[in-house]
Amino acid sequence: MMHDEVVTRRGWLDDQRFLDLIGVTNLIPGPNSTEMAMHVGHERAGWRGLMTAGASFILPAALIVLAFAWAYVEYGNTPSGEALLYGIKPVVVMIVGQALIKLGRSAIKEWLTALIGIAATAAYLLGFNELAILAVGAVAVLALRSAGETPFVALLPMWGGVGIGAVATTDSLSMARLFGVFLKAGAFLFGSGYVLLAFLHNDLVRGLDVLTEQQLLDAIAIGQFTPGPVFTTATFIGYLLGGWTGAAVATVGIFLPSFVFVAAITRLARRVRERSWTSALLDGVNASALGLMAGVTFQLGMDAVADLLSVLIGISAAVFLWRTRVNTAWLIAGGAVVGLMASLVSSS
Repeated sequence: MMHDEVVTRRGWLDDQRFLDLIGVTNLIPGPNSTEMAMHVGHERAGWRGLMTAGASFILPAALIVLAFAWAYVEYGNTPSGEALLYGIKPVVVMIVGQALIKLGRSAIKEWLTALIGIAATAAYLLGFNELAILAVGAVAVLALRSAGETPFVALLPMWGGVGIGAVATTDSLSMARLFGVFLKAGAFLFGSGYVLLAFLHNDLVRGLDVLTEQQLLDAIAIGQFTPGPVFTTATFIGYLLGGWTGAAVATVGIFLPSFVFVAAITRLARRVRERSWTSALLDGVNASALGLMAGVTFQLGMDAVADLLSVLIGISAAVFLWRTRVNTAWLIAGGAVVGLMASLVSSS
């Protein structure tokens, strides 16, 4: 859509420059679609364009998610609300699974990156810190490619140095802590927005214990169902944990690093992809991010697919995803309807 708007229809950029910006966007943390919009804004109108494009891309989606968050808090625990979410969750798991497979085709370039991805999945499921997993994966690919060898045993001491659980448990969540959690996610998250699941699961579910597995999956469902970047999941979770103020704090926290990164790197877009070491680091990060996605998808799937009907919903969603080009919003809406109908049948 962005290519059609800014290259084909308006001619703001040519194809080569557009591809250069995509390349450099993949080398910095944060939501790729949002950062791409910022790059285009900078190309069109400098720093003011960067700020305007970024805010325009984020704000409508955040407001829509905020409305859903309010409705979730008001009605999500009613029988009808629970029934809707019951049907939505298996669909979301399948959507994330499809994204995992598609991204894997690009991220897994050879058996080294495949090995890194598998190791990252195992490390995440064992409770290792997700930031360290990404860092170790990047360094491992760079070091092993530079050495010209990829022995499996060389990976073991690297993964052994990864720390477990970086966030301490607390009974309450201050606005400063909430801001810090989402600032960290925005500053260190590479690749697809779905990797956000791993970060939030580690910090808010396993670490601070202020969010449940079900609430996280519901938040991702809303982020996927609504238009705009998946990172607006932060708006939803912020509202759950801190009301209107929490929603604003979480949203600013997760998107703020993107403005800084794009402003810092936009002039290097033509040169950064030419260096072999940055390419190797990016391959390692992408493979590790894929492993994180696989780990959290497995965990959420265990929560979402719990009985025969949810299994059938998930299988049906998978068939539609792979056999048709139906918009995922329609699949999620269909899952919600099935969940509601099942609730009405069981209660009658």
